[in-house]
Amino acid sequence: MIADPTSLFVYLACLLAAIQWASGRPWLRRLFLVTPAVLYVYFLPTVGTALGISPAASPAYDWMVRYLLPFSLMLLMVTVDLRAILRLGGKALVMMLAGSAGIIVGGPLALAVFGRWLPPDAWKGMAALSGSWIGGSANLVAIKEAIGTPDALLGPIIVVDTLVAYSWMGVLLVMSGYQRRYDAWVGADTRALEAVQARLSGAEAHRRPITLADLTFILALGFAGAAACVWAGDRLPSLGEPTIISHTTWTVILVTGLGLALSFTPLARLERAGASRIGYLALYLMLAAIGAQADLAAVLELPLLLAAGVLWVLVHIVVLLTVGRLIRAPLFFVATGSMANIGGTVSAPVVASVFNPALAPVGVLMGVSGYVLGIYGSLLCAWLLSVVAQAP
Repeated sequence: MIADPTSLFVYLACLLAAIQWASGRPWLRRLFLVTPAVLYVYFLPTVGTALGISPAASPAYDWMVRYLLPFSLMLLMVTVDLRAILRLGGKALVMMLAGSAGIIVGGPLALAVFGRWLPPDAWKGMAALSGSWIGGSANLVAIKEAIGTPDALLGPIIVVDTLVAYSWMGVLLVMSGYQRRYDAWVGADTRALEAVQARLSGAEAHRRPITLADLTFILALGFAGAAACVWAGDRLPSLGEPTIISHTTWTVILVTGLGLALSFTPLARLERAGASRIGYLALYLMLAAIGAQADLAAVLELPLLLAAGVLWVLVHIVVLLTVGRLIRAPLFFVATGSMANIGGTVSAPVVASVFNPALAPVGVLMGVSGYVLGIYGSLLCAWLLSVVAQAP
């Protein structure tokens, strides 16, 4: 067993490096298209703990969970280009919001149907899943920590997330062959897509190699913001019964708001050096620490969560298609708006590029808007889930 905190951190970092190396191998490309890297980031440390390689509890895990989450959120929010997101146009933003609304409403409905057969704290697992389905892995981890989702529930939730989300992604990819028929049926105006494409052309031209000065500023900004928000969050009162706004929730809300405020300052230019990638690195390290504390046997429990997840996404789809029909949105915005919620910044550009290869950056921006909305939308969904869980 690796018991020393420093050695444990090194073990998780090396495991994460091995996963990233494997995901870049051409002969493993199909495997990682079907099962995302985040799945292995969580489950391989879980297997390591089950085999006795790593302990189920350690001060290293406590530190990583407490500080790497706000550190990653700080960098992800500072690098958000809200102006570019707002310039996507009304229909793109409406479809993004409709997708989020479908998730916020669908979760409580699914719990109302299946809740009688699920454990009393299943709502906390579904709340964490709502974080993933309004923005991606960053929000899943943020909401998990914010409301105190038990580690034992996270394994099944990640399985449901992967199976349901990637199945729906496959359906969307098939639908790409029918976008002309759909657009003609709803009378969609596709000129907005051409305007967006023109605005986004050359966006990657500002990327540059990271320098020592860049890295210094990125680390200082991330950890200073994280430490300040953890300090402030610890001094704010918990709210709700059961608790929805905990000290950790306050930390998440504060660091999200601070990061978004700073995104309007010159600090946002740190994204040209890849600040958000360092944020994702911290997030994955934290997720590995959470996985190392999980019980592998719990992954085989709660099979009804899968059925609840399917019903949940069906509600999301109905809301999207209804709103898309009403506002005559192109199928591109319907599909990308859905995957920007369900899949986040990783999957949304993939779906966008299949529908229109030149518009992959739209998927990126809509995915980014997902994790901006995800913190607040998922907290609302968590509150609704708690209400349903307490209902007689």
